[in-house]
Amino acid sequence: MSRMSIFNSPFLLGFDQLEELLDSVSKNSGEGYPPYNIEHIGDTAIRITLAVAGFTRDDLSITLEANQLIIRGKQTDDSSDRAYLHRGIAARQFVRKFVLADGMEVSDASMEHGLLHIDLTRPEQQETIRTIKIS
Repeated sequence: MSRMSIFNSPFLLGFDQLEELLDSVSKNSGEGYPPYNIEHIGDTAIRITLAVAGFTRDDLSITLEANQLIIRGKQTDDSSDRAYLHRGIAARQFVRKFVLADGMEVSDASMEHGLLHIDLTRPEQQETIRTIKIS
């Protein structure tokens, strides 16, 4: 059984990468840890906030690979040093991926009160009109 795609239209040329991107996003959308918020800050800025209680700056890494923003968290296991009566704070590794539109840039990353903030900026798009000469 083959899957029908909306990108098979003869009027949508060169969108095969977009289809692969959408498939990738749908595979990553099932994971719920760590929780996050995405908010608009002004007309050209977006902030992603992840709840990373228990993680230090050294436990986290932020990379930009092609058009994917990838946040990884890995804590060192200190359970041998401590005897927990109850352990309700998650201490597991994670990978959270966000697909960025072309032109989006990471402008800042900061941490406060167990929250990791990543600020993105979107440059204003300039409308371009080009006339093609027929030879």
